[in-house]
Amino acid sequence: MSQSAVQPVDLSVSPRSKLSLDNRYLPPLLITTILVVGHFAYGILESYERTALAIVCALVAELVLGRIFFGKWINLSSAYISGISVGILIRSPAFWPYALCSVISIMSKYVLRVKGRHLWNPSNFGICALLFLAPETVAALTVQWGNFIWPLLVIWILGSVIIWRAKRIHISVTYVLSFFLFAFVRSWITGDPWQSEVSAITGPMYQLFVFFMVTDPKTTVKSKKWQCIVVFIVAFAEMLLRLNHVVYAPLYALFIVGPAAMLIEIWLESRRPETI
Repeated sequence: MSQSAVQPVDLSVSPRSKLSLDNRYLPPLLITTILVVGHFAYGILESYERTALAIVCALVAELVLGRIFFGKWINLSSAYISGISVGILIRSPAFWPYALCSVISIMSKYVLRVKGRHLWNPSNFGICALLFLAPETVAALTVQWGNFIWPLLVIWILGSVIIWRAKRIHISVTYVLSFFLFAFVRSWITGDPWQSEVSAITGPMYQLFVFFMVTDPKTTVKSKKWQCIVVFIVAFAEMLLRLNHVVYAPLYALFIVGPAAMLIEIWLESRRPETI
């Protein structure tokens, strides 16, 4: 969970059959399902008002910045994903972190760019920035789905179908398999039960992470092979952070590894001789 970034190209909707659903609107459908299932089953939202504020601020920021930078109205599916991710993952008694986090997330797509490509997954950047800058006011969602398997199955089946249609399922599968592998390694190192190390992946934070953040097509490298290698390194970095008792290890791991991989790819591409 994947978010589409803004590019200076024509983003108008191509003609489709009325019975065909544009792939851009499938991720918003999935993330809305995660919100509805998670909240009504387990109460994962801080409040309706705070989540609505995060979504509205993301949409407005996308509209305004799209007009300023590219002179056009940008498709809002990416901004909706960013806003709802912030609304689900941020925890704060105040309202301002939700608004600020959404605006920072969207701004990162326009400001933090190298050769026309932005480096960070927007919601990952915004959430990590708030966790770092305001730790006394902001926390991130850490609850699990509980002992009920059905909500998790609904999310994973729907998410897998959507990611498969987007041709990004190899990234999610590689990350999940790597997570299980490194959970075993963590269990062996710490002596904690393997089940306790694995249980975190059943949480709603990981659903957003697996289906949206690590699969974002605009902030992942281009080669399928290297997409899998990079996400394996993300899982490895997460393991190291967890062993050092870093609470938000997956978010920070992606924050560090993802942009580094993008910069390396951009640098390698700049060294290739231009073809005439």
